[in-house]
Amino acid sequence: MLATKKARAVGFNHVALEVGDIDEALAFYGRLFEFELRGKGETSAFIDLGDQFLALQKGRTQPADEGRHVGLVVTDKEAVRAALVAAGVELVPGRFLDFLDPWGNRIEIIGYDNIQFSKTPGVLRGMGLGDLKKNDKAIEELTAKGMAPE
Repeated sequence: MLATKKARAVGFNHVALEVGDIDEALAFYGRLFEFELRGKGETSAFIDLGDQFLALQKGRTQPADEGRHVGLVVTDKEAVRAALVAAGVELVPGRFLDFLDPWGNRIEIIGYDNIQFSKTPGVLRGMGLGDLKKNDKAIEELTAKGMAPE
């Protein structure tokens, strides 16, 4: 049998969330996060995440997500918690900082400092985040894989 070469998955270019209305979605997420728009049309918008993006697409019809979710990495998890409370958004019970947006997309908020996911120094610099650092636990995990930040 002839072996087929497999491509290796290396990351995400974007994640698409289905929403009811693009302008309402931008207003909702704008209350929670500072972001720049990469582009916008009648049925979609693209929130810039440096070398990645979050796509908002009009047309959500399915019920609210339960287990399925998107883990969104942020510079300050507690600032998002405060913004959610101020906006009156109910948090999903549990040990993580999860919430449902108005269309039922479940979002988990994760602090950049506490995870292995890393932006390159050039991407961080381009995003104006050149001083963003990892905590000791994340550095240990990255070092064990030969991926320690420089």
